[in-house]
Amino acid sequence: MTPTATRPSPSARLAALLRPAGFALAAVLLLAACSKHADPAAAGNAAAPRYAAVARGRVDIEGGLLALAMPREGVLASVAAREGETVKQDQLLAALDTRPAQLAVDAAKAQLEQAQSQLKLLDIKQAAAKQRAQRLAAAAAAGAGDGQSADDANEASNQLGAERDASQAAVDMAAQKLAEAKYELAQRSLRAPFDAVVVRVLAQPGASVSPASGPLFTLLPNKPRIVRAELNESFVGAVHPGMRAEVVANDDAENARWTARVLRVGQVYGPATLENDPQIRANARTVECVLAFDQPEQQLRIGQRVIVRFLPDGKE
Repeated sequence: MTPTATRPSPSARLAALLRPAGFALAAVLLLAACSKHADPAAAGNAAAPRYAAVARGRVDIEGGLLALAMPREGVLASVAAREGETVKQDQLLAALDTRPAQLAVDAAKAQLEQAQSQLKLLDIKQAAAKQRAQRLAAAAAAGAGDGQSADDANEASNQLGAERDASQAAVDMAAQKLAEAKYELAQRSLRAPFDAVVVRVLAQPGASVSPASGPLFTLLPNKPRIVRAELNESFVGAVHPGMRAEVVANDDAENARWTARVLRVGQVYGPATLENDPQIRANARTVECVLAFDQPEQQLRIGQRVIVRFLPDGKE
């Protein structure tokens, strides 16, 4: 016997028809509420990026650190500077044994004094010879003397003049030798070329050194800090000189930050040396971008890694 099918009541059929419409209406109301309470500022920030470009960089100075080696070979007699010390321009850093060079200076001085004395003597003789030649020439013209004596006196005066010129050349040569000896004496001392901080010292009294033995001192010049950023090739067109940027430290990006401006953008592509990922470092092409801080930042250490965020034009 076939069972009789139960037909749904009219109220059940109406509820089934209204259920999908209710879900759709609820969805429309929810979207309307979300769009009504959305923050217009957040939408604007999403449309306009906060930074024009971001790059890795490191703190440096123009010209970099200065490595100084002893100009001449010898034995160190003294080391006058220590690591961490601030030195002034022309301050003595180290010196070799200067006794041989000082003896050469003394010998050159004596030679110069001898040449100068010889020149003075010839000046006196030449003046007397000129006076005698003039008197004999006047006597011969007046008939009181013979012309041969006047000619001999004039020839003697000219000969003394030639000897005087040779003596003057000897004086000049002796002065040149003295200048060379003084220069060699100065080369036995190593001095600071400008105000700086001594970063490293590799020198001890009694050690044998030479220009080929490597630097004895590494100096940090007293110059403003800069940032050398590696700008990815995709951001090169977005960065230009004068553009503002903020510099943050890698280890404290939330608190330590400084303002800077772009000084120049390089013209040569090179590898990315500051990337930690070897694959990115091998494939990425970057351009060096140099930035100067708005305020002197001596607390930053040379070689410290930073992140540079370039701000769009007109944005502070």
